[in-house]
Amino acid sequence: MRYISAANGELNLSAIGLGCMSMSGLYGPADDAESIRTIHRAIELGVNFLDTSVSYGSGHNQELIGKALKGRRDQVIVHSKFGIRRDPDGNLIGLSASPETVRENCEDSLRRFGFDVIDIWCPSRPDPDVPVEDTIGEMIRLKEEGKIRYFGVSECGPAHLRRAATVHPLVSLQMEYSLLSRDAEAAHVPLCRELGMVIMGYAPFARGLIAGAVDTGTFVEGDTRAGYERYSDGNLEKNLALLSTARDMAADKGISVARLAVAWSLAKGAPIIPFPGAKSRDHLEDNVAALEVSLSTEDMAALDAAYPPGAAAGLRYSAAQLAAWHGE
Repeated sequence: MRYISAANGELNLSAIGLGCMSMSGLYGPADDAESIRTIHRAIELGVNFLDTSVSYGSGHNQELIGKALKGRRDQVIVHSKFGIRRDPDGNLIGLSASPETVRENCEDSLRRFGFDVIDIWCPSRPDPDVPVEDTIGEMIRLKEEGKIRYFGVSECGPAHLRRAATVHPLVSLQMEYSLLSRDAEAAHVPLCRELGMVIMGYAPFARGLIAGAVDTGTFVEGDTRAGYERYSDGNLEKNLALLSTARDMAADKGISVARLAVAWSLAKGAPIIPFPGAKSRDHLEDNVAALEVSLSTEDMAALDAAYPPGAAAGLRYSAAQLAAWHGE
């Protein structure tokens, strides 16, 4: 495993993270026992950076991670988001980054995890009704009480990020990043380099599309992908056809397209840390094996040309959501 220094050298983060959302049913059924074995296997492979949220399975994900880390807590950096509420089907129904939510979600999370402290605490999205200074101010109070260690932000525009960092140093930005989602490269990557932050590039498989997990627009009940534009009629077919370059390159190298996608993110270098999700050991091991893949300058140029920003059919979230979160 390779590691990336963060927080002025106070943290050494694995170059690949583990997203735990799918362990709580948002992409269809999951098995708790296998999920826990997957977390244990990740630690064995040197993965020490986990991501979760209060909204994943309405707290189930945090409870699961708490069980998995008994006796292993000191081996892992846990990043948890707060503020999003979902209905029983996993659909987004509201968000809040008010001081009251910051504190209530933190204390509930500590109880579910069984932890004394959360390593990185992060608002899931900007709250248009709450000044970021108020959100970060309450996070500072929680830090002073020993309940959180470091601060992150997620899916926010550069101006919001900079305002937050002015109130208190940040260690991470979580933002979607993949061959089909390269928005972060325009402004977020240079800004995070300037501020000394890492970028947790989640959904490196475009929610399974790149990895071949979705080849029809039919989803099992509870799979939140059913509502995304990129899987709608017409868009899905275009996106699957778009992936021919990646499929051909992966076949030539004798690796999975998923492994190629993670290797591409890794080759982009700091501050990006790819955060593939996995709910089985097989998928986890294939993701981590991307560290062994060497992509040449010609390979990277071919992939960048085949998947320029904006190449995917359909937005990664709705236009209204992206405007609300990233609008300046």
